[in-house]
Amino acid sequence: MGALIDTLLMPQTIFFVAVLLTVFLALQISAAVMVYAERKVAAFMQQRYGPYLVGPRGLLQPIADIVKLVFKEELKPKAADALLFSAAPVISAMAAIAAFAPVPFGASTTFFGLLPEPMPLMVADINVAVLVIFAITSMGVYGIVLAGWASNSKYSLLGGLRSSAQMISYELAYGMSLATIVMVAGSLSLREIVDAQQGYFFGFIPRWNVFLLFPTGFIAFLIFATAGVAETNRAPFDFPEAEQELVAGYHTEYSSMRFALFFLAEYINMVTVAAVTVNLFLGGWHGPLIPEAYGWIWFLIKLAVLCFMYLWLRWTLPRFRYDQLMAFGWKLLLPVATLNLLVSAAGVLYFGL
Repeated sequence: MGALIDTLLMPQTIFFVAVLLTVFLALQISAAVMVYAERKVAAFMQQRYGPYLVGPRGLLQPIADIVKLVFKEELKPKAADALLFSAAPVISAMAAIAAFAPVPFGASTTFFGLLPEPMPLMVADINVAVLVIFAITSMGVYGIVLAGWASNSKYSLLGGLRSSAQMISYELAYGMSLATIVMVAGSLSLREIVDAQQGYFFGFIPRWNVFLLFPTGFIAFLIFATAGVAETNRAPFDFPEAEQELVAGYHTEYSSMRFALFFLAEYINMVTVAAVTVNLFLGGWHGPLIPEAYGWIWFLIKLAVLCFMYLWLRWTLPRFRYDQLMAFGWKLLLPVATLNLLVSAAGVLYFGL
């Protein structure tokens, strides 16, 4: 018992718990921040006010939304499968949160000298982090399929089926662009991929993968970002919530906190995909002027820019038709991603990267 207590009181253990709680709470808060930002960005683009009554400049509106969802009545169809109906939103939310665990967001640190040796700013330093993230995010499709099937509603079922088909289809192009960076970096560890992006080309161009073997790195970035939008069910690929077509997609029969968990998962997935994109293509926490010990500031800046791009796309592009979505994924995005991977492989062999 004494040895267990000593282990729990070790600085490394305390630091790990602190990072774990910080990441968990930050993901919850990021969902609320993204909801508020989405409303404000939409209002700015459409020349209207947006939320402004609840708190200064409407800053307390996300809290009002949470309170409303908590106290709303929980509804469930009589013929629904009780266990799976309740499990589906939990699966989606858990997969979204767990996927962020292997994502580094800063350089290794001794936490102002309190630790005997540097520890990375991440929950789990896994040497195959790319595969782990890809596997966990793929689990989110189970929540959508189960929600549609367990609701015992034809509208929910159709919404769940086409949403799962969308996510599975775009995972192929997603994986191809991912393989391009893994091949160039020679590692499946996100931390090692970020470390390989230190320095500059020609003394002034950041050595980020988006510029590596140009234009193949940039093409891989565009494919990864586009597939990421489809994977997170965001506009213009937001078919799970195409109200005019299927009422509200797979979550038609959900209300209160079960309904909230699906949207929590959606916004956390946005943050996770943006964070992985920053690490894979945009140099992670590396950047000029700021010391590496405070590199998490650069990471947050890049993350905020990509999250803004998500919102910008939603309020700029019209929703695709479903046949256009599938044709774009299978007939354009996947062939381009495959060709780009082959060209990158040739470049790696030729230049000996």
